Order: sequence, then C-alpha cells, then structure tokens
Amino acid sequence: METAIFAGGCFWCIEAVFNRIQGVEQALSGYINGHTENPSYQAVCQGDTGHAEAVQITFDPTIVSYRTLLEILFSIHDPTQLNRQGHDVGTQYRSGIYYLNPKQKAEAEAFVQEAAGHFDAPVVTEIRPAARFWPAEDYHQGYFLQNPGAGYCQAVVGPKFFKARERYARLWKD
Repeated sequence: METAIFAGGCFWCIEAVFNRIQGVEQALSGYINGHTENPSYQAVCQGDTGHAEAVQITFDPTIVSYRTLLEILFSIHDPTQLNRQGHDVGTQYRSGIYYLNPKQKAEAEAFVQEAAGHFDAPVVTEIRPAARFWPAEDYHQGYFLQNPGAGYCQAVVGPKFFKARERYARLWKD
C-alpha cells in the first residue's frame, strides 16, 4: 500500500470521491502543512493555522496508480483557483499535492506541467513535501455518505461526486 495526500477545496468533496475508487483502501479527511499542532476545524477555518483541508489516501498501486489519482483530483476541483473553490474562500481551500517521496514529487510536477495546457488560466496547485497530516474530527469522516441531504452536500459535494462516478465508472466501487 502507498499513501497520497491531496487538497482541492473542501475535504468532504475529495474524500467522498476517493473512497469510492477501486484500489483505495481509505481516504481520510484532515489537515496538512500548517504551523500549529493538532489543529481543530474551527481554528483551520479561521485561517490562523496555515493548514489546508486535505485527504490522505491509502491505495494499492497495483490497482490504481498515483497518476490516475492525480487525474481524478484535477477532474473534481479547479486547480486554477488560488485559495478557494467556488464560494469556499481561504488558504485552507487551496489546491495542493503533498508528496511523500521523490518519485511522487517528480510525478506530480510532470502531471501539473502536462495538465496546465488543458486550462484557460494558470494552474496554482502547490506541490510541497508533506508535513504532518492531522486527521479531522470524526464527524468529518464520510460526511457526504452520512449527510447526503444536507444543503452543502446537495449543492457542492453531490455534483462533484456524481460527475466523478460517471467519468470514472470503470474504477468505481459499487
């Protein structure tokens, strides 16, 4: 098993999709690359901790490649929006790829360079070494699955989830 850590706006969206991809053992919502210990959701949302809302993905590379995970990430968020996704604004919503080894760094850099040609605006996704990942509070884990009728889930998470389910049907867990 390998680990990947990505940020792309609200972690509920990212986590919901990646937990449905074959080869992903677990996608865990949390916080990364900030400057405080054991951050809370409230502190991260205030913008004082420097953390990004992120998802730590444990996956089997014989089933799903790191490259495919990067493709999925870029299909479910807008990597050209700096410190925001839609109406979610703040540094905690930044686009990021947090690598755990030199191979991931090289793959991420090559992917972003290639993907940049498919967008009308510059890609602002940060590619940085992964600092400590802090799991988010329990109520954030599996949030979309537990709260599909919530307004935010219907308006924001659901459309991304269903778009990914259609686009990556061959990789989708039933």
